[in-house]
Amino acid sequence: MPNWGVEALGFVVMGILLVVLDQGTKLLAVKHLQPGSTLVLPGNLVYLTLVRNPGAAFGILAHATPFLVLLTLGVLAIVWVNRRKLKDQPTLLKLGLCLGLAGAVGNLVDRVRLGYVVDFVDLRFWPVFNVADMGIVAGVLILLWLLIVQGRHEG
Repeated sequence: MPNWGVEALGFVVMGILLVVLDQGTKLLAVKHLQPGSTLVLPGNLVYLTLVRNPGAAFGILAHATPFLVLLTLGVLAIVWVNRRKLKDQPTLLKLGLCLGLAGAVGNLVDRVRLGYVVDFVDLRFWPVFNVADMGIVAGVLILLWLLIVQGRHEG
């Protein structure tokens, strides 16, 4: 086993936990929700609505599962090939990558296993999403924030 260090191991564990949480919540959603019906949670802020999403975010690229699988595998491969270069990068960058990649893996599991992604968190003002999507969005926001802050320091 390579000498990854404590920080890298922590990110691996965090990523695995996010995928497990994502898959576990999706299993619960499929078991307890009927497609097309909605469960209102206390406070009426969050609803649970089971949706089978055959595409990517916001339903774009619907029924392009093979492309989305290859795209995800390609991104994972690029990060894997460049993993040694990440060692000296800021911790926040590694956190953003960890969250985004773990979310991508969570949705990849669905695409390979089911041919679609299970979504169930419904805020009514946003398309229905899942825990993996939360990881992807959080990761992308962290990476964008780093780009903006780094751009300010360089400009």
